[in-house]
Amino acid sequence: MAEQFTVNVEVTGDIGVVQWSGDTDADTLAKAVSMAADEVIVARQVRRLEVAIPATDQMARRALHLAGFRREGIRRHGWPVGEGEYVDVHLYSRLAGDIIYGPEGFSSVMNSVLPTKRLIAHALFRNADGQVLLLQTTYKTDWELPGGVVEPGEPPRIGAEREITEELGITVQLHSPALVDWMPPSLGWSDALEFIYDGGVLDEQSIAALVREEREIRSIHWVEPADVPTHVSPLSARRIQLVLDGFTGFTEDGVPV
Repeated sequence: MAEQFTVNVEVTGDIGVVQWSGDTDADTLAKAVSMAADEVIVARQVRRLEVAIPATDQMARRALHLAGFRREGIRRHGWPVGEGEYVDVHLYSRLAGDIIYGPEGFSSVMNSVLPTKRLIAHALFRNADGQVLLLQTTYKTDWELPGGVVEPGEPPRIGAEREITEELGITVQLHSPALVDWMPPSLGWSDALEFIYDGGVLDEQSIAALVREEREIRSIHWVEPADVPTHVSPLSARRIQLVLDGFTGFTEDGVPV
């Protein structure tokens, strides 16, 4: 005999934990969870609802999406499935103030579960002698161009300008990127997109004003183009040479498409 399907919300303070048991389908589960969520948020003034499900439970994931719950994290190997075997746990939540229904509600849920990519923005600067500005950082062995990771909601150009100000203490104005590159996964990082801007030739006043950010930047170097590959990763060397050669466009792993 099939176990009767039930949904339970255990409330502690202003936080509720949603659980269910019994056989059902995604649409029924979504409706039941949504009704239970609406009820406890209104009747018991719950501020936050939480759900934890195994990553392998596709039906539950679909139901939670339909019920307006947003994925907020993954607990790696947190759900036992056998003797010494575990799968990841997907953590979902719904806040009392979340928009649940309509296009914005749907988009908010999808925004929490669809893949995301890191966005990086660097700039290539030269001096009057044609040397390339490279930074030796405190956290990696290979040198790199000024710039860094773009913040969420920040345009790549603004991110590059901000990072350059933070790293070197100067204000620059960049324009269109010279190169946009897709970077494959490497060294524990997932894949990413990187914008590289041609910052042109820095004048003597700007060069004299360079002040490194001591926590992340160990030293500032002006490097002859022919010597750049000895200091940077092979990927960076390919892209820097392309910019120096006047290339503009899209690359994958530093290779023009």
